[in-house]
Amino acid sequence: MVHVMFSLRSLRLLALAGLCFASFAFPATAEQPKPLYYRDPSGAPNWSAVPKKTVDGRDYLPVYDDAAVPAPPKKAAPDPSRKILYYRNPMGLPDTSPVPKKDSMGMDYVPVYADEQSDDGTVKLSPGKIQRSGVVSEPVMRQPLHVRIKAPGVIQLDERRVSVIAMRSESFVEKVADVTTGSIVKAGQPLMQIYSSAIAAASAEYLSTINSKTTSGVEAFGRGSRQRLVNLDVPDQVIADMDRTRTTPVSVQWTAPRDGVVLERNAIEGMRANVGDVLFRIADISLVWALVELPERDLGRIAQGQKVTIRARAFPGRNFVGTIAVIYPQLNRDTRTTRVRIELANPDMKLLPDMYVDADIDVGGDGPVLTVPESAVLDNGEHKLVLLDKGDGRFAPRDVDVGQRGDGRVEITNGLTEGDKVVTSANFLIDAESNLRAALKGFAAASSPAAQPESTTQDHTAMGDHQ
Repeated sequence: MVHVMFSLRSLRLLALAGLCFASFAFPATAEQPKPLYYRDPSGAPNWSAVPKKTVDGRDYLPVYDDAAVPAPPKKAAPDPSRKILYYRNPMGLPDTSPVPKKDSMGMDYVPVYADEQSDDGTVKLSPGKIQRSGVVSEPVMRQPLHVRIKAPGVIQLDERRVSVIAMRSESFVEKVADVTTGSIVKAGQPLMQIYSSAIAAASAEYLSTINSKTTSGVEAFGRGSRQRLVNLDVPDQVIADMDRTRTTPVSVQWTAPRDGVVLERNAIEGMRANVGDVLFRIADISLVWALVELPERDLGRIAQGQKVTIRARAFPGRNFVGTIAVIYPQLNRDTRTTRVRIELANPDMKLLPDMYVDADIDVGGDGPVLTVPESAVLDNGEHKLVLLDKGDGRFAPRDVDVGQRGDGRVEITNGLTEGDKVVTSANFLIDAESNLRAALKGFAAASSPAAQPESTTQDHTAMGDHQ
């Protein structure tokens, strides 16, 4: 410690000796310019006309005519034509004074004039403060509001467009056509050859009746034998060929009952099919369903027959238009959603079962409504308000009732009229300024001479002057 102190003293002596030597060896050729004033070395807004030291013993720095540091600003004199109510703290603290004073940093309190206060909550800002704050106003407009509900969904088959081919009698598969799972088939297209003893016996019985002489009894019996073929699900084309050729087929050709996609193929050549066995399952996907899970809060804004835009994640940029067919009368207690069925035309069969999609439902009306930008509405949890721009730097809060939201705008159902100007940017700063002035006004009223004894006011003023 002693060594360090000795080193510092040595450095100071050397520096002092160097300065003395420099002044002796090189005398000044010109007189040192006189400082304009002296400023605080810490950068605080404190100035002095004569040399001065800070509390901690540091010298104030001289400021010369050619220095870049500006001269200390002159204090703006109060406007004698305006009545001063009180003086407020320049840093925004809840401290006021009925007379001019300074804060602990030497900053002057700001005068608050009577024409800046209003009982209706109006706030008046200077043009400079409006420009610095970035305040932007916009007129209230009447226009259509497009409110969209977005919800995820999945593609499902239309239950009414699915067919199965199942045997109604014990049969044997003799031959299967070149059809596999995923193949697209047409109605009447051959699928397989079936031999069934029950179908063969019913066919022989039917031909024997139609080959006999026609009598009322035989004709009735023929109709019964034909019905047995129908009950065995024999294709109509096979029965028509029997009527035309008058022969009993050894095997029956089974055909596709509708246009569609083969979803299931269980038929194998030579296999035995028992009663009820499903050999083919075919679905028509030219019309599909989109089952969408809609939140409970949006149920009151949709109805059957409403148009819906469907976007498949597999085909970005392409829209499919459908119609709400069914709103299921059941709510999922876990997700608080309801299933909505949307019917979609699928002519090119791009939409496949179990494909994820996104539904976009426009629930906004076509008629114009009163709207403002979303940024114009301030919500404090209890009520919603906007700030009206009354011109000349005056702003006033206004309670409003809001409706639907969409396209970045909010419907105003009460509180505004068309043509009103509302603040859309920096409105929270104006709201904070309004709250600050209201708090200062109340604080000033509480600490005014009329509200306090004279001794208290004098003590308060003296304390502020002392500060």
